[in-house]
Amino acid sequence: MIEIKKIGTGDLEQLKQISIQTFSDTFAKDNDPHDLNEYLINAYSNEKLSKELAAKESEFYFIYTNDRLAGYLKLNVGEAQTEPIADNGMEIERIYVDVQFKRLGLGKRLYEKAISRAKELKKEVLWLGVWEKNVPALAFYEKMGFVQAGQHSFFMGTDEQIDLIMKKNL
Repeated sequence: MIEIKKIGTGDLEQLKQISIQTFSDTFAKDNDPHDLNEYLINAYSNEKLSKELAAKESEFYFIYTNDRLAGYLKLNVGEAQTEPIADNGMEIERIYVDVQFKRLGLGKRLYEKAISRAKELKKEVLWLGVWEKNVPALAFYEKMGFVQAGQHSFFMGTDEQIDLIMKKNL
């Protein structure tokens, strides 16, 4: 059984744990351990995650399979978007699935939740940034109908990397 639940400030510790775990699993093999650790400390601190959870224009969702936390989704609208990419747009800032639950269609389910929320909020564009070297994610988003609309720098510690901006008109 798969279930998606909106989360709030009371879920901080679970969010922190799954954020660090899934980000590490996804990017540790391709990055310097010092840079990765610096990023994790800053990006997933209690203070930063608490602010994100409390932001009115951001939403977080956990996905469970058989009552086990398997991943999460973060959506942003309005001023919460990390960049002004599209008028009347919604950003998928994060879709992460724990490695032990990959290939079960959970990423697609989180993506479908994002589409559903965008339509409920009458958004016209869905967008996200994805690391240019994350080939599986790029293939997934292209399969879902996203096209590259630009790029920006992303810093993993001191290492400057390129994220591709992907957009989809709804």
